[in-house]
Amino acid sequence: MNGASREALATGREALDALTDNTSVDVAKLAQELAAVTALLDREVSLRRVLTDPAQAGEAKAELARRLLGGQVGGETADLVSGLVRARWSRSRDLVDGLEELAITADLTAAQKAGTLDDVEDELFRFGRVVESNPGLRAALTDRTATASAKSELLSSLLGGKADPVTERLVIRLVTAPRGRSLEQGLDSLSKLAAARRDRMVAVVTSAVPLSDQQKQRLGAVLAKVYGRQMHLNLDVDPTVLGGISVRVGDEIIDGTVADRLGEATRRMAG
Repeated sequence: MNGASREALATGREALDALTDNTSVDVAKLAQELAAVTALLDREVSLRRVLTDPAQAGEAKAELARRLLGGQVGGETADLVSGLVRARWSRSRDLVDGLEELAITADLTAAQKAGTLDDVEDELFRFGRVVESNPGLRAALTDRTATASAKSELLSSLLGGKADPVTERLVIRLVTAPRGRSLEQGLDSLSKLAAARRDRMVAVVTSAVPLSDQQKQRLGAVLAKVYGRQMHLNLDVDPTVLGGISVRVGDEIIDGTVADRLGEATRRMAG
């Protein structure tokens, strides 16, 4: 997003934070309703164009949103959506992207309030690794001929009772409504939003053997000092790295594995 859309989303985030700070608000219900509105506007292209038409007065668009949603969602959700459509958006699709982000953030806030946000972050990462290592599962989850209900049932059988309810909801929504993203892109986006909920960055750490608690704490402290932000470690064990660790933060890779050093030595010999 850029320009007007970025400003509109920033205002929406502030409004969501104000709502979720209120202990009387059912944050999980808010997330569910925001996700439903996201699905509606993603499906109804003409409607979202009307709600983002710069030629229309903001209050008129907000009133239209209230009429459409009246009785379908709670007052908090209706107010939040009305505020979003009152703002100016650079593209109509940006409104849907913004709504989706707010729905995800509301779910992550529910996990944070329950003290399970760390679990959700870890489960999203581990689920991504399971999908990566299981082509059959990935094919089933991305099969365009399979119905959303069939995919939802498959995920419920895999995650139900084994993962946090927030993790299950987020993954099911991603798989059943990918909105043009690959499964990997969607999971990565969810992980980044989960980390941002605590203003932390995500470091994917690959090692030949599991790291001890002391090693994890030391590595986390070093990375936090380097990047100037709290760091959440997603840990992956891969015996093929032989020794040492590889750390990926965003697009930056810090590779100190034996396999990497051997590969470099081989390339130099071949040269």
